[in-house]
Amino acid sequence: SLQAGLAVLLKAERLFHSSYHSQAVHIRPICRVTRQFAKLPCGGFTVAASLSLVQDASCLAVSWELRQTLTVVFDTFSSGQGKKDWSLFKMFSRTLTDACPLASQSKVYVDISPKNKEKELLEVTPPPASVYEAIVQGDKRTYAVYDLLSPSLFNTSRSLNVQLKWKRPQDSSELPTPILHAQRYVSGYGLQTGEISTLIYNTHPYRAFPVILLETVPWYLRLYVHTLTIITKGKENKPS
Repeated sequence: SLQAGLAVLLKAERLFHSSYHSQAVHIRPICRVTRQFAKLPCGGFTVAASLSLVQDASCLAVSWELRQTLTVVFDTFSSGQGKKDWSLFKMFSRTLTDACPLASQSKVYVDISPKNKEKELLEVTPPPASVYEAIVQGDKRTYAVYDLLSPSLFNTSRSLNVQLKWKRPQDSSELPTPILHAQRYVSGYGLQTGEISTLIYNTHPYRAFPVILLETVPWYLRLYVHTLTIITKGKENKPS
């Protein structure tokens, strides 16, 4: 249902008006976890009181995980007349009113990691009840967490409209480039000389990252796999 939980933000008019959107379905097998009980003596009786979760090492019992993802990119700087402020309502024309009744977890994460010394310049409303820190590509990231299943979240307001504001006007300088980033461009013309080039950069001083590249091309564009060329540090890698 699109009437509760995070699904209320899935307004087609806003999603397809974004700079980029992608939908994906991931299905993978997972070794099933079994429950084991241990019998413990208790006053002359034997009671099964100890429970442990054991993963099947031989993976004879398999469960299937279904994961659906939606990625949307909004260019709020261009649409906001040069302002970096944004909110859920500005992007989706909707706010969150409650959690999905069938969800066991329903959270909103907002990246509030400061660039240099800008932490005191950011203002996130409403104030998050908790903050989560993680290491992403070697960098420490800080996230404001909003738990939709928390009863206190909707006590003061009937809806949740997360907003990020800058306390003073910001310049139009470009955002910092991530350690791992990519560029893509088209060169040539026609089926004979036309090319799609994707450049992947890793600017980390010593760490390597595994990369899975997914190319999305129009249905009318014909690709020839035998023309694939992979070049790393100036040397060509023959695809296997």
